[in-house]
Amino acid sequence: MSAEESEGSPLPFEPKTKKRQKPTKGTSKPQAQVKTTEKPPNKQPPFTKEEMAIPEVVSQRMIRRVAGFCGIPTALGITTLVVSYLLATYTEIQLPPIAVLLVNMGLFGIGVLGITYGVLSSSWDEERPGSLWGLGEFSTNWGRMVEVWRETRQKNL
Repeated sequence: MSAEESEGSPLPFEPKTKKRQKPTKGTSKPQAQVKTTEKPPNKQPPFTKEEMAIPEVVSQRMIRRVAGFCGIPTALGITTLVVSYLLATYTEIQLPPIAVLLVNMGLFGIGVLGITYGVLSSSWDEERPGSLWGLGEFSTNWGRMVEVWRETRQKNL
C-alpha cells in the first residue's frame, strides 16, 4: 500500500469516529443562559482503553523492530568503548580519544533514531507483517503522522 493510498484511510486499528460539525458563527446577541440545579450528565470518554490500544500483534512487531534497529547500534557503541579500552590497556595501540568519542556518539545516535524507525517501519496492519527493512511501511506511516500533525496544527490555529 502506498503513502498516497493510505493517507485518506484511517489506521487499521483506529476506532471509527463520527465527524463533528463545527458550530456556525452567528452575529446575533447571545441568549441568556438559564441556570438549572441539575447536574450535567457524566461525560463518557468516546472510546474505551481496549479500543484505543495498539493490538498485541502490532506492538510485538514494533518491539522486535526497535530491538533490531536500536539494539544493534547501541550494542556496537558499547563494544567500541570496551574494545578501545582493551586496546589501550593490553596493546601499544592508542586510539585518539576524539575518534572513540565520535564513533561512540554516532552509534548511540543511530540507536536513538532506530527507535523511531523501528516503530514507523512496522506494518500497522494486523494481518500484514510487512517487509524486512520496512521502507514502504515507513513512508506510509510517516505520511499518516505528518497528516495528523497538519490537522492538529490547523485545529489549533
